[in-house]
Amino acid sequence: MRRSLALLGLATALAACGPNSPTDGLRGVSSVNVPVVSRADYAFDVAAPDGSLPSSEAARLDAWFRSLQLGYGDSIYIDGPAAYGARDDIARVAGQYGLLVNNGAPVTPGAVPIGAVRVVVSRTRASVPNCPNWSIPSQPNLENKTMSNFGCGVNSNLAAMVANPEDLIYGREGSGIGDTQTASKAVQSYRKAPPTGASGLKDISTKGN
Repeated sequence: MRRSLALLGLATALAACGPNSPTDGLRGVSSVNVPVVSRADYAFDVAAPDGSLPSSEAARLDAWFRSLQLGYGDSIYIDGPAAYGARDDIARVAGQYGLLVNNGAPVTPGAVPIGAVRVVVSRTRASVPNCPNWSIPSQPNLENKTMSNFGCGVNSNLAAMVANPEDLIYGREGSGIGDTQTASKAVQSYRKAPPTGASGLKDISTKGN
């Protein structure tokens, strides 16, 4: 019996050090607490009987946008057979919030009613799940691993401050236009500046006047 218990304890210790251990990610300097980007789609059907948006429906759409607190980072799409005709009217309402109407539309449940168009607002949010994370005691730390809460503060602040969470996934493409004179202006100023010791050392006295 004692031998069996000893073998069981040894097997448990070896399993804890295996590659499937939940603390394997804490062995490096990279944080396991990273931002996670999620997306939610909100749909709203407005009447467009003749392919255009009546003023009453435009007011309903504007009220819906205000209730969503529409802003930078949100994407607007139009779906339905009459989407092409009502696109300009919906774009004018969306333009009041500084947004454009994108091409295509996400898949939404249910069919678009006849004589109506569906406006879809796609919104992304970034957050760091399971933070703060103190699931593993900080001591003892015989393997010199990072703390389970490592990265929660920095990455949570990053997720809260980023204006468009999709930038965490795709990044931003450069404009492809560069001004070499502007880029080298700081280097030229540094090279043209006279050395600090060219005029000699200043006579500094600690005595008062």
